[in-house]
Amino acid sequence: MTVHVTRALDGFSRRAFSVAEFERMFERGILDDSENLELIEGEIVPMAAKSHVHERVKSAILLVLARELPRNLWLGVESSLEMSEMTLVEPDLVIYPKSFRLREVRGPDILLAVEVADTSFRFDRDHKARLYARYGVQELWVVEANSRTTYIHREPRGGAWTSIAEVPASGLLQPGATDLQHIAFRLGELD
Repeated sequence: MTVHVTRALDGFSRRAFSVAEFERMFERGILDDSENLELIEGEIVPMAAKSHVHERVKSAILLVLARELPRNLWLGVESSLEMSEMTLVEPDLVIYPKSFRLREVRGPDILLAVEVADTSFRFDRDHKARLYARYGVQELWVVEANSRTTYIHREPRGGAWTSIAEVPASGLLQPGATDLQHIAFRLGELD
């Protein structure tokens, strides 16, 4: 049996887990379904509890996207996405073709991933954004829930985003994917 290892910021090696092992921990009750966890490059990472403002912003974006979504696409809410054997993430919102089953969806299949953040903003904007770029997600929005400022990441290349734009709450948000370009809204105008 191969034991995967990751290296923490302190320089010490840690036992890394695969997605299959992570899922078995839930199945066997080692981890509880109520725990808000992601597997990031083999490390089990607890996610912050969602605040009222986080849920309001996420729901507002969800309602706009759901109303305008073409029939050939699927809008997932906190869907578990296996980016690799060692990474399982749950973006707040994700859009991908209906022709894929959730277990088949990989980075390049994702037209838009949305991470709404308040206390986890720095982690989502920096570390998690690089992760999404590495796996080829087509577009990522990181929304700072309190200010409703959105950081739009596009054109992943070589594990990094070649385009990052900061859009204030009063600015127009419009996805870049061809099937989504008819959607346009301002976060500052949503309740």
